[in-house]
Amino acid sequence: MNFKAIALPWRYVNVLDWQLARRLRPHGRLAVFAHEFVCFGVKQASACLFGGLMVALLLATWRWYPADAPLARYDFLTLAALAIQLVLLLSRLESIEEARVILLFHVVGTLMELFKTSVGSWEYPEPSLLRLGDVPLFSGFMYASIGSYLARAWRLFDFHFTRHPPFRSTVVLAVAIYVNFFTHHFLPDLRWLLFAVVALLFGRTWVYFRIRQVHRRMPLLLGFVLVATFIWIAENIGTFTAAWRYPVQHHGWTMVPLSKLGAWFLLMIISYVMVSAVAARKSNKPAKPL
Repeated sequence: MNFKAIALPWRYVNVLDWQLARRLRPHGRLAVFAHEFVCFGVKQASACLFGGLMVALLLATWRWYPADAPLARYDFLTLAALAIQLVLLLSRLESIEEARVILLFHVVGTLMELFKTSVGSWEYPEPSLLRLGDVPLFSGFMYASIGSYLARAWRLFDFHFTRHPPFRSTVVLAVAIYVNFFTHHFLPDLRWLLFAVVALLFGRTWVYFRIRQVHRRMPLLLGFVLVATFIWIAENIGTFTAAWRYPVQHHGWTMVPLSKLGAWFLLMIISYVMVSAVAARKSNKPAKPL
């Protein structure tokens, strides 16, 4: 199979984009805005490729995976995630650097999963062979999809920043957030203090992103909130498909509490810092003015 051929159509995207822009320009600003909005959606879909495929797999296996299959559903999800990673790498739709971020976040997420399942925060109700303790290995890929999205979005949208906090400060914050995910079960929960520190560090930071030719900007904190919200929606899909369950869902599915949105927001900070470590040179480049 020629994996490089999978990425071949993307070579023509720029040509198609240029031709479409030339045709729409005489129709006014609304047509130009609609074109840019579509381009934004296409880039977002590309950035979400790994995570989107994982969510699709959760839905598909919940609906159609045979209950009596010799391979457990969780093990199928693990092998499918590995296959997706391999295809993305061989087709060059994903870079080696992005794969490293995914691997690192997989490890970080799995370690937290091992602890959280041991204290009963959530559970994986189905059997499997490919697991560590009570944690099936596919779960690490769900965390890794966040790192995958950020790494791909960073490249596709050519992120630049103004008034960005020092890298060392963000690392200390990320470590404190990660530690609090463990210690709040035994010590006072410091998440509100952590929220305040996030606001203090990133409150004046703007992210500049390029959809086509011109860099647009938005507050980086708003970007964190938006991404955390989409992760929370994906988590609702995951629990709806019974891939994992919270204690409140033992007697039937209910929406994941909104309080989890804060946890995903903090987890976003960890993933962002990890990705920024890989793309440190980009994060230090000056943003292009509008």
